[in-house]
Amino acid sequence: MSELTRRVLVGVIAAPLGVLVVFYGGWALAALLAILSALGAWEYFRIARAAGLAPLEDVGIPLAGVAPLFVHARYLQLYELSLSAMALAVLAILALTLFLRGVNGRPLGAAASTVFGVIYTGGMLSFAYAIRYHPYVIESVRVPLGGLAVTAGGLLLLLPLLLTWASDIGAYFVGRAFGKRKLMPSVSPGKTVAGAIGGLLATMLVGWLYARIVLTPSTQLAFVRGGVFIFAILVSVAAQIGDLAESLLKREAGVKDSSHLIPGHGGILDRFDSLLFVLPVSYVLFNTLLVWAPPR
Repeated sequence: MSELTRRVLVGVIAAPLGVLVVFYGGWALAALLAILSALGAWEYFRIARAAGLAPLEDVGIPLAGVAPLFVHARYLQLYELSLSAMALAVLAILALTLFLRGVNGRPLGAAASTVFGVIYTGGMLSFAYAIRYHPYVIESVRVPLGGLAVTAGGLLLLLPLLLTWASDIGAYFVGRAFGKRKLMPSVSPGKTVAGAIGGLLATMLVGWLYARIVLTPSTQLAFVRGGVFIFAILVSVAAQIGDLAESLLKREAGVKDSSHLIPGHGGILDRFDSLLFVLPVSYVLFNTLLVWAPPR
């Protein structure tokens, strides 16, 4: 089986399952995000070790994995994760380096890479759950779609996911067709300026169509005037920076893929690197650009 065939098969199976989990939400979404966060953290720490660091994987991987579960518990009003608790967790990681790394174990790099790895993976992916249950969403609003009763929160979370996909696809095809000038060759030789512009335009088009045809009629949420284009532009920029940022980490470590967990796609970070930037950016933009749009 060729690499392209494996890539397509995985996409055909994984994409619908992912969309179903997004629509279902709740514990299923929290569990999926927890698994992705733990695996992403494992890959990140693997990259960090290849770069000469000595992160505390036994601490960082579980912390990254439970981050989305804490967000789920907060939504259920079972537990409130305070800033003081997060500060104590950071201090605990630093304290552990005393015993697990010592003076000769590069403790500064160990503590810093561990904390960053948890935030970069579990922290950023947790914003998917936060968007799914955004304060602006009326969870009782359900839309019939292919025999399913889709919630407004699921449709809202689907927007940044679709725009990330549109940015990647637009950049790929336009870059292959017209790309000559390299965008950042020292980091990612395959990225071109034309591709970046193509990704931007594709994201704007898909964002406008989704907001007009799906989001506003179904969820009673709308963007402020011109807001959908601002949202799409910033999401595309965030997606492309996220892709480049992960490439930068791999360049320093001298690795090609974050892992080989996903046949034909590389690792979790290779597939979700853009979303690690897009999800928190989208959450902030939703707070600013979304308004209530009652039906006429």
